[in-house]
Amino acid sequence: MMPLLIARLTLQEAVRRKLVWVVLLLSAVFIVLYIYGFRVVVDDVEAFNAQRGGAPREIIPREVQMSVMVMLGLWTVNFLAGVMTIFAAVGAISSEIEAGTLHVIATKPLSRWEIIAGKYFGFLAMIVIYIGLMFASVIATARLVGDYTPPNMLTGLALMVLVSTILLSLTMLGSTIFSTMANGVVIFMLYGLALTGGLVEQIGTSLDNDTMIRLGVASSILVPSDAMWKLASYKVQPAIAVSFTGPNPFGTIVPPSDLAVRYAIFYCIAIVLASVFVFQRRDI
Repeated sequence: MMPLLIARLTLQEAVRRKLVWVVLLLSAVFIVLYIYGFRVVVDDVEAFNAQRGGAPREIIPREVQMSVMVMLGLWTVNFLAGVMTIFAAVGAISSEIEAGTLHVIATKPLSRWEIIAGKYFGFLAMIVIYIGLMFASVIATARLVGDYTPPNMLTGLALMVLVSTILLSLTMLGSTIFSTMANGVVIFMLYGLALTGGLVEQIGTSLDNDTMIRLGVASSILVPSDAMWKLASYKVQPAIAVSFTGPNPFGTIVPPSDLAVRYAIFYCIAIVLASVFVFQRRDI
């Protein structure tokens, strides 16, 4: 099928880009620093407990400390994946229109929906591979260095993939409407809006401020990426860590519902269909 061929070519083209390699290099640096930092935290915890002379209780339970380290790692992975998704797919359609290469492709017996589908699934494959490798690196570090394994790992991984899938869908739509530069600015601002809205909602939850909570919910309806991250972070934390840390920029004590997940999936489908609709009617 032509979409699969385009997906393979899109994935190959993405791998050849310098941006992707820069992100991979930064990701490798992060993993090295993360392993070192996790080792330091574990050593400090063990040294502190030894100095307490066998006191029956820790000030902060070890499970909470390890969970916090995992959350910091996964939050960074989520952010890096989001940035890579946006800037890898930012010119999926617009850059080829600007370069004139799409004129050649579009004149062949190839439907425009096949172009959208092929490019979308090519970038999606890249996202799944990247997040899977980075997620596994964080979990392996927690297991080997901290002797800690978080719960619901597959659910958390799937939700993190959904976060970047939302951003990919928006980026593809923007690429059929805006120029490459304008698309990058618009989508990155929407990504920032989602992150800010999630933070506002957490502050509102802490202060019991209904207005701030409503603003956060509104932002999650507009761009549900941060809501899916909040749910992912909730799922991969033990109950003791959620109650101990409370509302914070990396997690939540009031996770989104299953309805929010269904909405996010429908959101992705609707945005991709909108991309096809707009591209079908765009004069290239």
